[in-house]
Amino acid sequence: MCSEDRRIARVKELIKDYPDFPKPGILFRDIFPVLQDAKALRGLVDAIIDFIKAKCDGVEVIIGLDSRGFLFGPMISEALGISFVPIRKAGKLPGETYKVEYTLEYGTDKCEMQKESVKPGQKVVILDDLLATGGTMKAACELAEVAQAHVLCCVVVIELTDLQGRKRFKYPCHAFVQY
Repeated sequence: MCSEDRRIARVKELIKDYPDFPKPGILFRDIFPVLQDAKALRGLVDAIIDFIKAKCDGVEVIIGLDSRGFLFGPMISEALGISFVPIRKAGKLPGETYKVEYTLEYGTDKCEMQKESVKPGQKVVILDDLLATGGTMKAACELAEVAQAHVLCCVVVIELTDLQGRKRFKYPCHAFVQY
């Protein structure tokens, strides 16, 4: 088994399942145990960095989604020497923002990005912990498009493949763990 496989295998071992959370019928995959294991966290962050270096030539911005994309995004952007931009739930960012409404597997929500955080033409990677139905990632892609950014790839730690979320947006997507 190669070193990346070992890093991701350890992450998969640590992911915890919570049935019927946040509501009946949903199986929640929790990455917080990965954060409690410094070696596993370092391995996951390094695997993401290695992927971005290999597949996302010229990336200038990491866009992290509220809220778990915030956990990994700054570490990755700092290691790559590029900026980090948050996409947050509506009403959480000061100044002028772009806003998009989207659907989740269990409802609807709105997210936003500060207007001047990404410059037109910048190459971005969008990062989140989980890809389920794809609503949040699709909204993030739409926000990047409104900002006239060039989306290189969408990167997630976990993908719930049965929900086919990656079909909702047009950009390449890489998941490290799939269920």
